Amino acid sequence: MAQPDSKKIFFENLSGAGKAIAVLTSGGDAQGMNAAVRAVVRMGLYVGAKVYFIHEGYQGMVDGGDNIREATWESVSSMLQVGGTVIGSARCKEFRTHEGRLKAAHNLVQRGITNLCVIGGDGSLTGANLFREEWSGLLTELVEQGLIEEDAIQKYSALHIVGMVGSIDNDFCGTDMTIGTDSALHRIIEVVDAIMTTAQSHQRTFVLEVMGRHCGYLALVSALACGADWVLIPEMPPEDGWEEKMCQKLSATRSRGTRLNIIIVAEGAIDRHGKPITSSFVKDLVVKCLGFDTRVTILGHVQRGGTPSAFDRILASRMGVEAVLALLETTANTPACVVSLCGNQSVRLPLMECVQMTQEVQKAMDQKRFEEAVKLRGSNFNVAVLNVGAPAAGMNAAVRSAVRVGISEGHKMFAVSDGFEGFYKGQIKEIKWADVGGWTGQGGSLLGTKRTLPAKHVDKIAEQMRMHNINALLVIGGFEAFLSLLELLTARGKYDEFCVPMVMVPATVSNNVPGSDLSIGADTALNAITTTCDRIKQSASGTKRRVFIIETMGGYCGYLASVGGLAAGADAAYIFEEPFDIRDLNAENVPLVTFSFPVCMCRNENCNDNYTTDFIYQLYSEEGRGVFDSRKNVLGHMQQGGAPSPFDRNFGTKISAKAMQWITKKLTETFRQGRVFANTEDSCCLLGMRRRALVFQPVVQLKGETDFVHRIPKEQWWLKLRPLMKILAKYKTSYDVSDSGQLEHVVRNRPKESDASVAM
Repeated sequence: MAQPDSKKIFFENLSGAGKAIAVLTSGGDAQGMNAAVRAVVRMGLYVGAKVYFIHEGYQGMVDGGDNIREATWESVSSMLQVGGTVIGSARCKEFRTHEGRLKAAHNLVQRGITNLCVIGGDGSLTGANLFREEWSGLLTELVEQGLIEEDAIQKYSALHIVGMVGSIDNDFCGTDMTIGTDSALHRIIEVVDAIMTTAQSHQRTFVLEVMGRHCGYLALVSALACGADWVLIPEMPPEDGWEEKMCQKLSATRSRGTRLNIIIVAEGAIDRHGKPITSSFVKDLVVKCLGFDTRVTILGHVQRGGTPSAFDRILASRMGVEAVLALLETTANTPACVVSLCGNQSVRLPLMECVQMTQEVQKAMDQKRFEEAVKLRGSNFNVAVLNVGAPAAGMNAAVRSAVRVGISEGHKMFAVSDGFEGFYKGQIKEIKWADVGGWTGQGGSLLGTKRTLPAKHVDKIAEQMRMHNINALLVIGGFEAFLSLLELLTARGKYDEFCVPMVMVPATVSNNVPGSDLSIGADTALNAITTTCDRIKQSASGTKRRVFIIETMGGYCGYLASVGGLAAGADAAYIFEEPFDIRDLNAENVPLVTFSFPVCMCRNENCNDNYTTDFIYQLYSEEGRGVFDSRKNVLGHMQQGGAPSPFDRNFGTKISAKAMQWITKKLTETFRQGRVFANTEDSCCLLGMRRRALVFQPVVQLKGETDFVHRIPKEQWWLKLRPLMKILAKYKTSYDVSDSGQLEHVVRNRPKESDASVAM
């Protein structure tokens, strides 16, 4: 029997009958406010509540009359795409007085409104909370003045408030993004794009002033988005002497042939002594020191205007729905809350906690505690990175990318030496930006790596994670790394320290990690095999009739033997995945043995317990007497050494950066009440290349795809290349064309995200 949908039951039982909800926008306007208003109205009507507009913010609440009107479904039609707020917003000094709040309470009670949805900044939300706290006293006063009946005190005993933050500055603590921020960034980038064309034409420097009296979010993010040369924000005043450094930077940029410079200044930018840094001051400085043709553009209220972006429409709509649900679920003891965005999830947070945190930021800045202000803007986390398993070329590029992306995203990065063996021994230290300089082209593992698994030492590893306050793990390695994550996932039941986001990046020459078509290091190993085979074959060119048996690494995985053999033009490749017997080793079954020399055969190291490299060598040595001679070469660890190939450098850099972005997202999603707690399957993932996309896959879901005895995936894509290698070696075989490429347009849809995996 089908189980009823719990969410459907919830909505069927949810009723707003008899309830009245009022929505208002207060303070500065922001694109997306209308989308929030629309969502509140329609969700409220959907659950059976009466919904009212309060026009002109708190001023309309105090004035009453036509400023408070009942809303209908149609009254919010065609407003989703409109910027600003159609119900108006106004600063209201009267609401700050007790008499003004008394008038507002009277106007609400007359209409039976006891549920208030406030869309505004921290000042508007603080005022709403004060109004809520005074509510019962205000009703008592209204009864004493004869303005309402005595039974109204019981009937309208509590005022419920839910807030949504509408501010283009993104200056409210507790939410990743406020309504209007994304749209403001769109406006800024549009202007910058337009300015850059004229700046390039005339070799000009442009100084752009963007909004942000106390918060530099718009300035910083727009600077990153447009590749600005310099940015000045209030939270991070530049060190003394910044003027000279900035001019040196601009001059160096011009000397490299760039025809323009962009400097972005937040309107609240200050120096270390609290002195304002204005856009006009920056312009005069550049003209005086460098003589560059410089212009100033102050964007002003352009940033507040225009149609809201898709992000803001979706964000505001989600928040509006969540606000109505929160109002319907409140009780007299429920504190006022604010609907926030955490990662990609709408959450409810205590309103005054968020307001107080926001005010703490300003307090820290006023007292010139700038480093503390930056920390208060948002949580930074400690992320540990380690290599596990055998070394693979490209590991260092991956570590470098992880460290620098992590630092860029505000995390403190820790390097663990010698894998989990070093972890439980406490070989952990902070790693800085400069520490990984020049790592991209280095082979092996500069961090050091061991095959040690964590299961036997989980207690000591948990202790080290607690001591260093590790909030996330990035493990770069091969099959041992995969096993390690499974063991740490199991250990979560006993140790909360492992309830943190964990992700693995595959790095192994064997390319035997489930969930990924490719691993860092495999390409470099293939290059080593190919180069060696080329040299070996060259040594036997001319008159020598010789058969070479070349043993490759890979454990039970035949990737290197097969693909390396294909690249090197081998005549045969013996692998575990494709069983063979003595008939396959018969010289008569190897094409061209008696016609074309030298002959090259690749053998995967663990392809067969009995048909070893020595056995095959001795077999051919015996059978080839008088016709050809044989040689064997065990390539061994040379496949792991050397400088990484361009592919592995690039692949390691990209995949590790993606992994760090995932970690940042998961840390944000799982950070609650001052700590990180992640205990779901999708918080412990492997990031692998699956066909065309990099995909995050929970390691527990990959268990079913894995042959743990032989340490290989149950299905391996490269086996489809085997017939191709045989055809090119003149074997008679069939070739599967079911997976061949099809004609496509250049532009195609990107993979969509799903609950189980995220394609990036």
